[in-house]
Amino acid sequence: MTEIEWWEYDDAAEMAAAVAGDIQFIIEAAIDARGAAVIALPGGKTPIPIYGHLAKAKIDWKRVTIVPTDERIVPLGDALSNVTMIGKTFIPKGARVIPIVPQATADYKSAGRSADALMQDLHWPLDLCLLGVGGDGHTASIFPGPDFDEALAGPKERRALGVMPDPLPAEAPVPRVTLSREGIVTARALMIAVTGQAKRDVIETAIKQGPSSAYPIGRVLADAELPVDIHWAP
Repeated sequence: MTEIEWWEYDDAAEMAAAVAGDIQFIIEAAIDARGAAVIALPGGKTPIPIYGHLAKAKIDWKRVTIVPTDERIVPLGDALSNVTMIGKTFIPKGARVIPIVPQATADYKSAGRSADALMQDLHWPLDLCLLGVGGDGHTASIFPGPDFDEALAGPKERRALGVMPDPLPAEAPVPRVTLSREGIVTARALMIAVTGQAKRDVIETAIKQGPSSAYPIGRVLADAELPVDIHWAP
């Protein structure tokens, strides 16, 4: 059974500072051990304050490579692009921020294959994977749909793939590229950062349901071999 540790905070600001501190420690440990760090970060609104704190840390950013945990298949610079949001914070610091979808395409499967090939060239496993969780229980871009089983139980060597959520999320009705479950759970450190009681309820239910969970996050975390830190604020 997956080992879960919950970290609770009074508010989102306190959580952001704490999570940024933990990420800084992980990055610095990786640089000390291997001369470089490779981390995966999510898009969305919740991590923005975390990134603001992290960008102020005295880190040798030129030794840090960042990939998004998932990306919408949209042009770079689009308001829906996760890597565009992440890059605005960390590229000025000197970090290498890699677009896993360098251009929009109608063939989401092809986009996924290209992203996976790019991932194969990176140092693996990831030093850190930070995840968010949606109110529907999705994480990264692992949603119910025709590619759900492949995202969860595809070949172990596959680190990323194209997915078509079904139904498409109203706030971003486009296909995606996402890290696979294997790409996520093999990270040296796995963290989740969420706010709100509703999301906490979803995660707790998903963990209890385990491998048969109706929620993607439950399926991702089921029997994960490494401990998972879940940071939560109201």
